[in-house]
Amino acid sequence: MNAASKPEAVGRPMEILFVEDSLTAARLTTGVLRKAAFGHRLTWLRDGREALQFLKREAKYKHAPRPDLILLDLGLPYVDGQEVLRTVRSTAELNEIPVVIMTGSEDEQRKLKGESLEVAAYLLKPVDYAKLMQILDDLCIFWRKDMVVAGEGSRRRSI
Repeated sequence: MNAASKPEAVGRPMEILFVEDSLTAARLTTGVLRKAAFGHRLTWLRDGREALQFLKREAKYKHAPRPDLILLDLGLPYVDGQEVLRTVRSTAELNEIPVVIMTGSEDEQRKLKGESLEVAAYLLKPVDYAKLMQILDDLCIFWRKDMVVAGEGSRRRSI
C-alpha cells in the first residue's frame, strides 16, 4: 500500500495501550510503532494489574483515555495477560476494543484460540516487524472508517 492510498487521519490519533513487561520487547515494538504511518498515542504499562486499573480508569488512571487498540503480552506480573483479556471481553465498555496478543509461545496462542476470547491477531515474539506493521495498518484502516462512518460503534475486526 503506498502513501497515496492510505486514508487521511481523522479527528484524533489512535490511542494504543501496550502492556509488556520485557524492556527488550517493548523497545522493539515501540521502535516499530514510531515508524507507523498513522497518528497514534502510546501508553506503555508493565504489568496486568496496572493495565486493569488503566482500562477501568481506577486510581491514578481515572482520566486515562479509552484505548482504540490493546497490544497485550500474556506473561505479565501480578495479573497475567489472559486474565486482562478475559476482563476486557467480559466488560461491556471494553469488549469492542481490538486486542493483539503478543506471546513467545505457540502453545499460549493455541490455548487462547481454544477459549474463543476473540482477538484481532496474534504475534509471536520476537515481534516480526513486517507482520506487526501489516496488522497495525489493517486495524488503522478499520479504526479510521469507524471514526468516520460509525463514530464510537463497533471497532473489533478479524484480520
